[in-house]
Amino acid sequence: MIDYEEELKKFEPCMDVKDTEGAIYERELTDILDVLQEVLREAKSNRRIK
Repeated sequence: MIDYEEELKKFEPCMDVKDTEGAIYERELTDILDVLQEVLREAKSNRRIK
């Protein structure tokens, strides 16, 4: 039978996971909210010019 407590003590996260996590958090990613805000800014500035 598997001793889960013992297995958890042996567990070590894969280094690739830590590297990937760091790369994701270091990058500044544009999300949909940023895109929508930019579209609204452009629409407002175009409206004022016309």
